[in-house]
Amino acid sequence: MVTEASFSIESAGGTHTVRLAYERTGTGEPLLLLHGIGHHWEAWQPVLPILAAERDVIAVDLPGFGRSPALPDGLAYDLAGVVPVLDAFCRHIGVERPHVAGNSLGGLLALDLGREKLVRSVTALSPAGFWTGAERRYAFGTLLAMRAGARAMPLPVIERLSRSAAGRAALTSTIYARPGRRSPEAVVAETLALREATGFRETLEAGRSVLFQDDIQELPVTIAWGTSDRLLVRRQGIRAKHVIPGARLIKLPGCGHVPMNDDPALVSRVILDGSR
Repeated sequence: MVTEASFSIESAGGTHTVRLAYERTGTGEPLLLLHGIGHHWEAWQPVLPILAAERDVIAVDLPGFGRSPALPDGLAYDLAGVVPVLDAFCRHIGVERPHVAGNSLGGLLALDLGREKLVRSVTALSPAGFWTGAERRYAFGTLLAMRAGARAMPLPVIERLSRSAAGRAALTSTIYARPGRRSPEAVVAETLALREATGFRETLEAGRSVLFQDDIQELPVTIAWGTSDRLLVRRQGIRAKHVIPGARLIKLPGCGHVPMNDDPALVSRVILDGSR
């Protein structure tokens, strides 16, 4: 059942109240799951049953995405703004230094949580921040086009497209290598999440200057990349390995940018192995 946490966080501008929606399930060591830009916690649904058998799983809607409202005025959507929010959220729900797994934007946030030593381990699936300027411009242009398309389509059109494999491919093939495996209901929900994300523009703008360049030591780091990632191409994983030499770099055969749906068993195994 989705729950909403409301908690306070301090910034240079004073005390702010932040609200985040999240799903919590399972037993074991805590595992925080962070989705990508324009998505929502439900991106993790294909792997939740497997992960929850061994972990206390907390899948959160990032600020301004899914059911989580926008950040209050005075808090930024950059790493320096969002990472303390996630740390405060974990402490509010009674979790200290969870394992963390993130995809895309969530992978970048996971790595920064690791850099700050706020987590026990990091698993980053196609994390942002290891791009060249041209690769970033391509990815951002693609995301803006996806957002514009989602906002332009009336709900009945989205629902009609979702009912066929070809329609689901038209809506989601940029992020999934196997979009036909996604249910019609999930495709409609994530298209609406992209359309309605209040934090999309600010998050994308904050990412224009991001380049992750810090090694992460003293905790396990796994970086995994889909071989069919069409948004952040897989050579960025090699750069990530150069930046974080101690990380495990794992190939996800046949997986796209959001691999949890393309191969739930493989992705679950990577996350569980990385959070031992």
